[in-house]
Amino acid sequence: MSGLMEKLLPKAAAANLTLVLPEGNDPRVIKAAKIITERKLAKVKILATPDELKTSAEGICFCGNNDVEIIDWTKAPYFNDLAAILLERRKAKGMTEEESLKKTANRLFFGNLMVNKGLANGMVAGSIASTADMLRSAFNCIGTAKGIKTASSCFLMDLATPSPAGDDTLIFADCGVNPNPDANGLVDIAIATIKSHQALIGTQPRLAFLCYSTKGSAAGELVDKMAQATEMTKARVAELGIDAIVDGELQADAALVPKVAAQKAPGSPVEGKANILIFPDLNCGNICYKMTQRLAKAEAYGPILQGLAKPVNDLSRGCSAEDIAGVATITACQALCC
Repeated sequence: MSGLMEKLLPKAAAANLTLVLPEGNDPRVIKAAKIITERKLAKVKILATPDELKTSAEGICFCGNNDVEIIDWTKAPYFNDLAAILLERRKAKGMTEEESLKKTANRLFFGNLMVNKGLANGMVAGSIASTADMLRSAFNCIGTAKGIKTASSCFLMDLATPSPAGDDTLIFADCGVNPNPDANGLVDIAIATIKSHQALIGTQPRLAFLCYSTKGSAAGELVDKMAQATEMTKARVAELGIDAIVDGELQADAALVPKVAAQKAPGSPVEGKANILIFPDLNCGNICYKMTQRLAKAEAYGPILQGLAKPVNDLSRGCSAEDIAGVATITACQALCC
């Protein structure tokens, strides 16, 4: 178990929240539910029909485990209530009552609507479903948080060796959702990532907008975008009264190495001690997190969805039961701040 997970486990356990796992037709999800409840990380509601459980839960019994509830969502007494919530959210987009009932019968939509209604504090899925389906259902059923128009994702990078500033964990964003956000989108990504840092790490967020330029050392549209996003984010942070340090545009070494920052960006409030890195686009972010993971042997947790009104997280389709339990731990910690 990584150092990051060791820190998050007691936080999740103390919260005593409830998570919905909609893919009860996957044996890995059933095994994960057992792990989650044995570690007292959360209570779990699993969506599965009796026929599905005959296969997915083979060899696992939840008898006497009051922290697990199996729900056949197709026959749930509150099915129509959840469909009404979806209809109310989407009727302005042309959704009909018949369509809302059909969508609610989809296990991802049903799970998200449970979170919307407060029947669960968060949702974890994607061991079978695609990321696109996960995002679509979350946006339709839950939507973005107040003041956020652009939902995004982040990766928690649990470092094998601390950064030059001494941080064990860095947060990278956006590495999984938005291909090429404009300055406004980057502001939303930055604010959401600061909130993720507060929920999961708990130290003061020190955020750097990364670029190939440091404080105007080069020119170009991308430089202008990152500089603009920096100033807009500083203004938003001040407006919201958030305790966070923001600077940019900065090259990676000026963001992460105090000695380099003193030379390249004297006076930078980040001082080369960034613990949040905001990338110009998905291309940069995805490449950097994978290189950090593979070459620096960092544990990469994510993509963790952020900017949503309530926590919903995606899984890799190659995930293990232990991976699912890890994402569930993160989701429970996120839910504490919702």
